[in-house]
Amino acid sequence: MTKVDVNVVQESDFTLIDVVGELDASSSVDLDTKLQEVIDRGDKKLLINCVGLTYISSAGIGVFTSRLDDIEADHITMVLFDVADNIRSVFEILGVDQFLNLATTKEKAIQIIKGQ
Repeated sequence: MTKVDVNVVQESDFTLIDVVGELDASSSVDLDTKLQEVIDRGDKKLLINCVGLTYISSAGIGVFTSRLDDIEADHITMVLFDVADNIRSVFEILGVDQFLNLATTKEKAIQIIKGQ
């Protein structure tokens, strides 16, 4: 069984979610639960730190894509940053990069969140 650590930190202007490990069918439930919690409490600006994300399966990608309708309906901005090349490639091959905000650094992700 693979493991993923999902840590949620409230920063002044946004919610930071650190994702560390492998995101597959069994571990994606953890991320899905945390995302639902921050959406339910009304957070509007989500930064997903992927620097520690080493693997993502279709189930892991599904966590992000299944939330797109909620995110749009609730006017939430979600940006994934520090995405490894191998994971970014998977997003691009599947066309998911067309629907998700991807940034190379936290600073660039914050600029997207602030609408700059």
